[in-house]
Amino acid sequence: MSDMARSTIPPLPPRPDLRRRVLAGEPLIGAWVTLGSLASAELLARAGFDWVVIDLEHGMGSEADVHGQLLAVQGTPTCALVRVASSERLRIGRALDLGADGLMIPRLETPAEVDEALHWMRYPPAGTRGVALPTRGGGYLGIGHADLAATVNERVLGVFQVESPEAVAVADQLAAIEGVDVLFVGPADLSHAMGMPGRFAEPAFTDALDAVVAACRAHGKSAGILLADASLVPDYRDRGFTFLGVGSDSGWVASGARAQATAARAALT
Repeated sequence: MSDMARSTIPPLPPRPDLRRRVLAGEPLIGAWVTLGSLASAELLARAGFDWVVIDLEHGMGSEADVHGQLLAVQGTPTCALVRVASSERLRIGRALDLGADGLMIPRLETPAEVDEALHWMRYPPAGTRGVALPTRGGGYLGIGHADLAATVNERVLGVFQVESPEAVAVADQLAAIEGVDVLFVGPADLSHAMGMPGRFAEPAFTDALDAVVAACRAHGKSAGILLADASLVPDYRDRGFTFLGVGSDSGWVASGARAQATAARAALT
């Protein structure tokens, strides 16, 4: 292949822009891919979001579906994250080898747990990610041994969820860790863990949100949160959140279908 032909091929994931934009503090909007569907993943990516999360924790797809969904999303300007089911080495490594632009890691509550997950996400010497040059996330042999760590480690976005009072209590320590680019509040899990399920306006809950934002600001990281819908973006942006999820494909299918069914039945009366 000529150098000219090679230069026209878009770079393989992980793509560098998302992490750079996050660390620059740019407000970014995203959504959840939960149906396990290639078409749904592509539809969300083409809608104009900055990022989507392919959800292996609560979503209907499996690890076998991730490659196709990554291809569907990354054929657009939208970046594709994978929320792994848990933080084991092979779950993290598989998602990155398939070409995720970054990972969302749920249910970690201590700096030691976060450090371990980050080790699985980084090639040596920064971590202990397994090396396999022919993988999509390794560039399909397009990146050599000498350049692998310097090229790929800097591109992978690390999003770590805050879903318990224990995680809130150490938010400042978590945000201080290199590679923790986003602390992302899971409001449902956090509110349940705090004994106030779904009561997102409770002062104790909003104090927890503010603590996460303050930790991120102190260390040059981004605070993220999943919102019920886009109408809440201005309020949470003003509170200091910059990595904002606004819903999911399954939620929009369900709410849209209900609205149309209700409207159609009303029209018959």
